[in-house]
Amino acid sequence: MTTPNIAELLPHSGNMVLLDELLSCDAESLIARATVRPCPFSLLDGSLPPWLGLELLAQGVGAWAGWQARQAGEPVKLGFLLGTRRYECHVDAFAADTVLTISVRRAMQDALGMGAFECELSRDGILLAQARLNVYQPADASAYTQEPTPN
Repeated sequence: MTTPNIAELLPHSGNMVLLDELLSCDAESLIARATVRPCPFSLLDGSLPPWLGLELLAQGVGAWAGWQARQAGEPVKLGFLLGTRRYECHVDAFAADTVLTISVRRAMQDALGMGAFECELSRDGILLAQARLNVYQPADASAYTQEPTPN
């Protein structure tokens, strides 16, 4: 299978896709690249706030899940970031035009869609941020995204 455009692996669209390129992916891990560009979360100088590292890492997990779905001949599905036990960011902001490497590795995943991933964000081999993300990908995400019909 040829390497897909990373946007095809995520249920995001437009400038909400923060990742640029899939570098590698296998049954347990993914490595992707992202260049810091203007997006709805950019600071005035074009940089990204440190908390946005969580979204970059979560999109790495989402792209990993999208890759797994495509390998199984299934559609890409919506998943949810439940939280993190720890997020350590070693920079005040991610500078504009910086090329970032996003690495995610599955630590655990159960049959009901709950999972945990060890994640790192780096630049030229220098660790900028890290987290253990807790995620959930239900069989039917619409049960969580559709508003009930009013009575």
